[in-house]
Order: sequence, then C-alpha cells, then structure tokens
Amino acid sequence: MRFILCVLGFEVLLAALLFTTAGRVDLPWFWALLTLHAMLILSAAATMDAGLRSERLRPGGSGIDGGFRPLLAGCLLVHLVVAALDGGRFHWSPTMPAAARAAALVLYVAGLMLSLRALAVNRFFSPVIRLQSERGHRTVTDGPYRFVRHPGYAGMLIALLAECAVLGSLWAVVPVLLAVGVLARRTALEDRFLRANLSGYGEYATVVRYRWVPCVW
Repeated sequence: MRFILCVLGFEVLLAALLFTTAGRVDLPWFWALLTLHAMLILSAAATMDAGLRSERLRPGGSGIDGGFRPLLAGCLLVHLVVAALDGGRFHWSPTMPAAARAAALVLYVAGLMLSLRALAVNRFFSPVIRLQSERGHRTVTDGPYRFVRHPGYAGMLIALLAECAVLGSLWAVVPVLLAVGVLARRTALEDRFLRANLSGYGEYATVVRYRWVPCVW
C-alpha cells in the first residue's frame, strides 16, 4: 500500500507540475497522456513483485552510479517544464495535427509498456547499479530481454520522444537528447559492472548483442 500511495503522490505532482507550468488546464492531450500514464503505472505497481517493490522504494545499497539519478531527473524536469511552457503558454512549436499527436500517444503507450514489461520480467530492476546477492540476483533472459539487454531504458526513451509530440512541443526534444546521453553512460556502466560481477551475464551479452535497439546499438 505504501508503494501505491507513493505512485499516486507522484502522479499528482506530475499533473500539478504540467498544469501549473502551462498556466491552464484546458489541454486535452495533457489529460490524455496523464490518464494513460497513471493507469499503466498504477497497474504495474499493484502487480509488482514484493521484493522489487521494496528495492525500488529503498535500495539495499548505494550502487556505483551515484550521479546518474540526479542528472536524469534534471533532464526529465527540464523536459516537462519546456513541454508545458511550449504547449500551454507560449506555443513556440508549430501546431501539430491531431492525427500526429494521436499516433504519438500510441507510441508513448507502447514505449511505456515496454519499460513496464521489463520491470515485470526482471525482479532485480533496481534504481541503482548493484549486485543484489541477498535477493538471489541472476541474469534475466526472458521477455524483452531476449532481444535487447536494456529494454527498460529503450522503452523510456521511446516514451519520452513520443511525449514531446503528444504535449505539442518540439523544443522538449532537446532535454530528452541530453537524457539519451545520460542513459547511454548508465547503460555502459551497468554492462561493465554486470559482466564483471553477475554470473552468466557475459555469456548472455554474447548472445544478445544489442543494448537498446536490435541491429543498431
């Protein structure tokens, strides 16, 4: 229940940030995105593995990537603020057709569902890079991990890029590109750590060669 309440609180803060920054609430595409996001996140939280829920609320160690989360959070915050200012107040970007925004919303849901599927399959999906020996940490090869080694990050980036179009802001892409750099560094760091410390990961990485996008990287 505590985890569900934390998720609900986050959703309320997200809505408050977007609409306060936009200066208005008559933004149907904002409402559509927030509603779908809340539904999917709450559904995932309600069915999440209990051990993973505890790990995500309070990781069992500090990990080796202390600077990652503040950098990523900063990029995401700037992304949301720019999107809300652009789409709600100043309209710096050209008006996007409704069909384009609807297609972007579908892509947003697909990206978010990919991340959540990775979360459901991988009960060791901690917010920090660490070896979870106390939880029987093992290499996960099921679900989307059959195709790329970091489907959670891949889905996040798909959702973020699509979100820019849904909210009607091309300028919001700029902080997302910065987030791509932060996530790429995190991915490389995580790969090195898991190859060195997690049994079976080196062999898995030999079979599943790509990190985010099959046949690309």
